[in-house]
Parts: sequence; structure tokens; C-alpha cells
Amino acid sequence: MAEGLVPAIVNLVNTGAVELGAYTVAELTAVDAIVDFLSARSSDEVLAEAVRSLAARKLLVAGSTAEQVEVRGDLGIAVAFQQRARMVLDARATGTQPGEPWRILLLPQPERIAMMVRIDALGVHEISLRKLGEALKLLAAWLPRGREADQDARQDADAVLASAERSALVTVTRYTTEASAEIAGASTDLVLARSDGQLHVFSRDPADTGKLRPGTPDGRDVAETIAGLLAGGRAGS
Repeated sequence: MAEGLVPAIVNLVNTGAVELGAYTVAELTAVDAIVDFLSARSSDEVLAEAVRSLAARKLLVAGSTAEQVEVRGDLGIAVAFQQRARMVLDARATGTQPGEPWRILLLPQPERIAMMVRIDALGVHEISLRKLGEALKLLAAWLPRGREADQDARQDADAVLASAERSALVTVTRYTTEASAEIAGASTDLVLARSDGQLHVFSRDPADTGKLRPGTPDGRDVAETIAGLLAGGRAGS
């Protein structure tokens, strides 16, 4: 990416959302524009077709050597901002309606903006760059909502999830890079479920990560907890 283009795009995002187009998982995998540990690799045949599609749209062109390729246009911007991120929020929901995503990724950037990826049932990844606060508001509006249920320690997470009208798993993962590969590090999970108009919240039990316990890790509300995790630590820590 040309020198100075990232700051220019950051300034542009501060005036409003920047849409970067919609792509299949194979197209993103072909240019290494997704976090490696989040998605399974497409078959060689599917990847080859994705490369041909990108080349036909002039989003993928030959580089300065035979071994190099250049990613251009909005997809090139998406690649650059994904490579800058060191944390990803991965939210997956059940009970979604036609026309809305079932999964949303947020990749925060140092300038308090985020790359947002909305993934629909067909596997189309719609990518945009937004102010972090705006991205979090959109995420909160999509997640299960309702009157917060009493966080009684006797709540049965399995029973609540089985009866939920809508539920979501939110995982915040920090990662490092080695060459072009992303290596997952520490992660934190929140589970949200709406049942009978009430919102039930669960987090991993630190004494037994295979179990869920009622409430957020720090006792704050969901929005504050997620914002705190993305800011680099738990809210209130």
C-alpha cells in the first residue's frame, strides 16, 4: 500500500464509515485477508476459482517478481488493515433473521477505528471501516437484548441456552503474527441469551473453563465489558 494511504483512510473513517465491498471466504483466503485461525481453508479448486475471479476484476495483479502478487482496490485496503490488527472480536449468533448476518468480526486499530466484517448465511463477508464507538453500537444492536435477568448462581446455562429465542457467543482474542500467519493467544468469552424478554449473561468460570457462570467477568454490563476488553483489558481493571 502506498505510503501515507493508511493515515488518509483513517482520516476518512473519522468523517464516516468506509465500505470496502463484499467477498467470499475463498476470495479473502486467497489474499490472506482473514484471521487464519477463524475459518477452515477452502479447497484448492475453490481457491483457484477465487483467484481467477479477483484477477478478472483487477483486484489481484502480478507483482514485481513471478512469486509476488499485488492486491489492489478496496480489497487491498482490507488486507492492510487486517495485517495491522492484533485483536479480534468474533461474535456468532443463533436465531438471526433472513437478511441479517449470523456472525460479526471486529478488528480494532490503534486509531480507535475498527474493521467490521459482517458474514451472512451464504458466506458473503461484507467489510467496512468504522469508528470504534460506532462499530460497538452496531454490534450491541445486533446482539441479544432484553431486561437483564437476575444473575443467580443457580442458573443452568444449558437450560437457558436451550430455551433462548436468540443467543450469541462473543470471543475476544489477542494474537501475534509469524510471517503471514496469525497465532491465537489469550481469549475471553461471553455468552448472551434472550429468553422470555430477559437477557441472560454468562462468562467462563476461571476455575473450570469448560463451565459457564452467570454474569460478566468483571460484574459490569455487557457493553462496558466488551469495550474494556477491546481497549486492552477488562473494564474496571
